[in-house]
Amino acid sequence: MPKFLALASYTSEGIKGIIKAGGTARRAVADKLMKSLGGRLEAFYFAFGENAAYVFFDVPDNSTAAAISLAVTETGVVRLKTIVLLTPEEMDQAMKKPVYYEPPGWEGQEVAKDIDRLIGEGGKD
Repeated sequence: MPKFLALASYTSEGIKGIIKAGGTARRAVADKLMKSLGGRLEAFYFAFGENAAYVFFDVPDNSTAAAISLAVTETGVVRLKTIVLLTPEEMDQAMKKPVYYEPPGWEGQEVAKDIDRLIGEGGKD
């Protein structure tokens, strides 16, 4: 099952809700949400700084993670950034996949090489 990390930042209204109900209540809500969608809450941490909470979770697919993000953000009291996490094994698989990519600007370099090659061959193609 895919793993995700949600970075949450609360508005002042969201912070008031946490103060009123407590941090464990927020974790319980997240746990219930994940279970209702066939997933699981792996960890829920509050933190100092720009992101007030870090939520690690597994859900069946990307569209489920997107649905969670939309539902939570729609409330207007939480801003959420959801990150897809990969296991080391998934990285190994990714590194084995053949990918051909040309960075921006390479098109001109390839044309210049072709022109140099043609000049060196006397214009013969």
